[in-house]
Amino acid sequence: MPEIPAPSSPPSGSDWPAQATDAIVGLIDSVKEKVNGPATSIARGVVYGTLAALVGTAALVLFLVLLVRGFDVLAQVLLDLADAERAGRSAWIAHIVTGLMFLVPGAILWRKGTRAPGPATD
Repeated sequence: MPEIPAPSSPPSGSDWPAQATDAIVGLIDSVKEKVNGPATSIARGVVYGTLAALVGTAALVLFLVLLVRGFDVLAQVLLDLADAERAGRSAWIAHIVTGLMFLVPGAILWRKGTRAPGPATD
């Protein structure tokens, strides 16, 4: 069991109120630093994480719009070269290509994720 130190007598002279005040202020500053430091870091992490999620989501949506539009323009050019363009055909091709770009990897990952585990060996 740790020993409890004996109470010390107050310092002599008239300087002990200033010393007590300094000790109390030092203790309060120490506690404030230990509490506010991690709380500030957590709050900054939440704010910057939310900002990154919002900006990332907007960037992803813009990228996907540009991807579909790029496929649309490419299909338009290819159909014009083949003299096979009709109204709306390039948009359907762009949507099919983009859909397949997500469908094929998604189906592969789905298949891997739903496989039954092999027989258990003891």
